[in-house]
Amino acid sequence: MWARLRPATVRGKLVTMALATTFVALMTAACGMLLYDLDSYQQYWVDDMTTQAEIIAVVSTPALSFNDPSAARQNLGMLRVRPHILAGAVYDARGAMFAAYAQSSQDTPVFPTRPGRAGHAITGGHLVVYHPVIENGEAIGTVYLIARYGLVERVRTYAAIMGGVMLLSLLLAALVANRLQQGITQPLAAVTGVAREVMEKRDFSLRVRSSNASGEIATLEYAFNDMLAEVGRRAQALQNTNRTLQYEMTVRQDAERALLQADRRKDEFLATLAHELRNPLAPIRTGLDILRMAGNDKPACDRARGIMERQLRQMVRLVDDLLDVSRINTGKLTIKREPVALQSVVSDALELVRPFVEAQEHRLQVELPQHPVYLLGDATRLAQVLSNLLNNAAKYTNRGGELALRAVMEHGQLVIRVSDNGIGVAPHMLGEIFEMFVQADTSLERSTAGLGVGLSLARRLVELHGGTVTAQSPGIGQGSTMTVTLPVMAAPDEAQDALQPAGPEARRLRVLLADDNVDFVDSIAVLLRGAGHTVRVCHDGAQALAAADAFAPDYAFLDIGLPRVNGYDLARALRKLPSLHQTVLVAVTGWGQQKDRLLAQEAGFTAHLVKPVAVEQILAIMAGGREGMLPRSS
Repeated sequence: MWARLRPATVRGKLVTMALATTFVALMTAACGMLLYDLDSYQQYWVDDMTTQAEIIAVVSTPALSFNDPSAARQNLGMLRVRPHILAGAVYDARGAMFAAYAQSSQDTPVFPTRPGRAGHAITGGHLVVYHPVIENGEAIGTVYLIARYGLVERVRTYAAIMGGVMLLSLLLAALVANRLQQGITQPLAAVTGVAREVMEKRDFSLRVRSSNASGEIATLEYAFNDMLAEVGRRAQALQNTNRTLQYEMTVRQDAERALLQADRRKDEFLATLAHELRNPLAPIRTGLDILRMAGNDKPACDRARGIMERQLRQMVRLVDDLLDVSRINTGKLTIKREPVALQSVVSDALELVRPFVEAQEHRLQVELPQHPVYLLGDATRLAQVLSNLLNNAAKYTNRGGELALRAVMEHGQLVIRVSDNGIGVAPHMLGEIFEMFVQADTSLERSTAGLGVGLSLARRLVELHGGTVTAQSPGIGQGSTMTVTLPVMAAPDEAQDALQPAGPEARRLRVLLADDNVDFVDSIAVLLRGAGHTVRVCHDGAQALAAADAFAPDYAFLDIGLPRVNGYDLARALRKLPSLHQTVLVAVTGWGQQKDRLLAQEAGFTAHLVKPVAVEQILAIMAGGREGMLPRSS
């Protein structure tokens, strides 16, 4: 009940508090004053009645002494002037009534048969006094008085007065509190209103308007506004943190998905790599068996050699693609920028892929601009791009399919489109097929799946040339088109002459071969001797160093991993020999990273070839070609 009557507003609470405080104070004061007044009132009446009793006792002493009751009654009759004294009596020394008096003749009081002890008593709303009559120190009688004791009327009167005073005081307190509370409740109401609005709208930019108050109210307004500002800053910081956490969570989830996908692709790649490397090894092994068993059957031996050469080229191509991707990812692949003709690049690319295209019985259509188009780039790498795209199209097109390579000029740029009518690409895979180890078709039925690095390598080589490559496909089973866009350059002077390689001067040379792979080095020596050159073969570094000074070779092809003396130390030692100052030192090694080329250059090598090495590469260097040449030290 009281909870429902309690005011809900600060203003009501303050007024109620002021009134309650005033009421309690007034009630406390009224009760105190009432108790004090009742005590004073009682004391007054006791003193007054005692005084009257003493007067009666004094004036009644002679009457008692001379046994004159009439004189005593006359003395009691003086009490008529005190109407509140209802009756009185004088008792003699024996306690017998001597004289009596009553205020009203109608109401005869009942007098006690014997007087009580001296003193006073309040009983039944009456004050009774007994006072002894003393003469010469001896009690000769007792005076008895009884009067009305108006305590209830006194309390009522006092309560009425205090009620009026209290009511007036409460009204004045309410008016004063109502007036004073405006300086307190209005600012508090403003603070409460802003707090409610902030909770509803979550808008921490709201502020309490200044009420020009002073003291604690002003401090409260300032502190509340400052708190809102701080909460707003923290809320904003929390939101930013939440957004950051959400972004980081999204990035982490994307990274986890990417890692899972990369791990899956890695497993697929390793399985595919094992499959692709085993494929050429089987016919190579078979070819070796044919060579061992065929004996003098030259046609069978020629066929076996042809098979082995094709499969070896396939293995070299796989390894070269992987090495090229690794160099690009580590930023170590550089391209030579020189004017090259589009027609020459396409011709080189077709030469690389034609055996595979013909083996698949595909029909290849080539359309090039009628006028010469020149590019500023690396002819070998550009041919590698086109051969990768054509090889990819041939792999993912069923036997007897249609392939096309079309080059046109659009908006001042060269646009080359390699299209096929093969298995096509799903829409969701168009943006992924240029990633490492991604393949459009991973089914077991396709025997020429590859490693999934060709398109990734092609894209990165094109980007190194300042171009782009994109994929388009209407969908699964509807073929695909790879579009390469490259910047072109104006035709250089004497371009036609530059495109015609000068034939090497036929001359006999002294060649030093140092390699611990006996089969490899002996087979190269046989081929070089067949070409008319003088060849010295060594199988360790110390033997090569001992033979070099007397042999004075024009060219020295040295393996790096030689026993006893490694290739780097051997090259440094050979450079110190006066007879070998003009010798061209060529490093032949399985290590092809940029750091390996730098080590070779520091050791004094002129060129650097990566195994497996074909005899054509060796002959090209001996003819003065630039293949494998290292930059000259400054």
